[in-house]
Amino acid sequence: MTSLESVSVGTTTSVADVAGDDATSLRLLEMGLTPGVQVKVINTAPLGDPLELELRGYRLSIRRNEAARVAISG
Repeated sequence: MTSLESVSVGTTTSVADVAGDDATSLRLLEMGLTPGVQVKVINTAPLGDPLELELRGYRLSIRRNEAARVAISG
């Protein structure tokens, strides 16, 4: 499966899974990146990190290494 870090700007996809069982993975789930939710990549910073996402009616910025933990489908 592909991860959220590889999605290009302007693309909408859905979360399939969040890998890991540490504090970072739990925090991603708490911020709304749960399986089935639709996520749109809005923008990236000039050097490519962090990513700006839109989900559940709000915007969220996460680092690429965090986005690599989020598996996507479609």
